Amino acid sequence: MNWLPRPAEGCAWVAPSVLSADFSRLAEDLQSMTAAGADFLHLDVMDGHFVPNITFGPFICTALRKLSTLPLDAHLMISRPDNYLEPFAKSGIDGLTIHVEADADIPSTLARIGELGMKRGISLKPGTPLETILPYLDQVDLILVMSVEPGFGGQVFNPVALEKIAELDRLRGTEGREYLINVDGGINGETGPQCREAGADILVSGSWLFGAPDRAERVRILNR
Repeated sequence: MNWLPRPAEGCAWVAPSVLSADFSRLAEDLQSMTAAGADFLHLDVMDGHFVPNITFGPFICTALRKLSTLPLDAHLMISRPDNYLEPFAKSGIDGLTIHVEADADIPSTLARIGELGMKRGISLKPGTPLETILPYLDQVDLILVMSVEPGFGGQVFNPVALEKIAELDRLRGTEGREYLINVDGGINGETGPQCREAGADILVSGSWLFGAPDRAERVRILNR
């Protein structure tokens, strides 16, 4: 399993969101991010139903696996993730994150993700109470806190995410859990360190990273 443990205290793994890459020169863009020090690649999968946008599916994930050796974490913003677990497992990704708001049986879907050899992730929208995912904390390897409404990039960071991250980090410590805390949406040189200090282990960033003239410097800002 191509997956990373928790980062050192005071640090965070950096996960560029591939959706912000230039798909006309995708291999070059991904190689640039690897050279800049990125730790994960974040893959946003949208179905046009769960969120008002359509991106890509397992076929593109298969291609991405051939272009990068970094861990691939796919974020399924789709209504029925349970119908597509096998194709994503065959694509070669390392982790699969589903939404607690999805129209699927969450426990059995998470269990099947693990059976297929992928890390199990669960996500929640900014307006969804943290309590909705608490029953699943012992069934997941990763929790993705959305700091914007899923569907489109370029949105402003919602600070409610900081409260959720801090509580998840507190629960992890008091209950002895090992899940990673991921945050996605509006992450930049200001909000990224705030999330890191609140307890986030992985920072997903799209245009702020891919649009930078010095990508390595921006990775360092998020990582350190």
